[in-house]
This record gives sequence, structure tokens and C-alpha cells, in this order.
Amino acid sequence: MSSNELPERTAPEKESPAEETPTKDLAELSGRAPAENTAPEDEATEGSPDRRGLLIAAAVLLACGGLVGYGVLNTKEEPKPRAVPTAEVTYEVTGTGTAEIAYLARSEAGTAAIEKGVTLPWKKSVEVPLGKAPSVAIVLGEKGGRASCTLAIQGQHVQRATAMGEFGRATCSGELPAAGTGEGRPGNV
Repeated sequence: MSSNELPERTAPEKESPAEETPTKDLAELSGRAPAENTAPEDEATEGSPDRRGLLIAAAVLLACGGLVGYGVLNTKEEPKPRAVPTAEVTYEVTGTGTAEIAYLARSEAGTAAIEKGVTLPWKKSVEVPLGKAPSVAIVLGEKGGRASCTLAIQGQHVQRATAMGEFGRATCSGELPAAGTGEGRPGNV
């Protein structure tokens, strides 16, 4: 072995303190400066992307946690919906037997309510939002018969219609004043 060659290293065995040779001394013997980092540059920077990924994941988790916390801690009361002005509408269906009855009932949207297999006679008073057109529609069953519908707005009779025969149909409708005209009354939402 020449003085420029380093001995091949094997797995370190327990050596006595007198037999240990510091790295600096070996480097001086070979004429080279001691190496600070023995890992190739590729391996030294390999851990960096993992750290960047962890930092990005941590930032995303913090942002999500902040948004959730804001939603939980944001206790500002939402404004209550405004009372929709309504008018009282009375629907009535007279006759015998059974029928399917669809009518406009109270809701902000003024959606229809449907009752099936109703034994006649039938009567219902509801609040309907102003600006909506109240109506009641009847459909007789397969046994037929005769039935009449009537519609009254704020106690005043508006319309009457009659259905006859098997699956006979009739519809009664009326007009409510538009909201803001002073007619009707504020309803509870």
C-alpha cells in the first residue's frame, strides 16, 4: 500500500482508544483535506422535497382549520326573514265520495299542497302570500260523481266550478293584490 492510498474500511469494530486514528490524521497522511460531508450532493438534498411537501401540507391544514374555526366561532346572528304579507283564503269542496284536492297554501313561495283520498265535503282556510293567485283543483276518483269547488278571498266569494263523471276535474282560482298595496295583513313566517 502506498502512502497516497487509504486502507479499505470495513464495518467498525470496537477498537481500543490507542488504535483509533482520527480522520484528520488520515487526511493529512494522504495529503487531502478532510471531507465535511461524505454523502454525495444528490443524497444531501434528497430530504428537501420531503420537507417542502410537509410544509405545504401543514400550511393547507392550517388554512382549513382557520376556515372551520371561523365558521364555528362566527356567531353573528343571521337576519330573520321578513314577514310576508298574506290574505286569508277559504277553499271549499262540496259533493259526495272522495277526491284529490290541490290548493295554494301559505309559504313564501306560495307552493301547492296536495291531499289525496279526501272524503267530501271538505273546507280549509289558509293564508296565501299577496301577489300569488290562490287556486283549488279537484280530481274525482274512478267512481266518478259530482263535486263543486268554491274560493273566497277575505270572506268574499270569488269563483265556483263543478266536476262530474269518472276522473272529473274542476279548478277555482282568484287574484290577490300585489304585496305593498296596503291590502292583506302581515303574516308570520
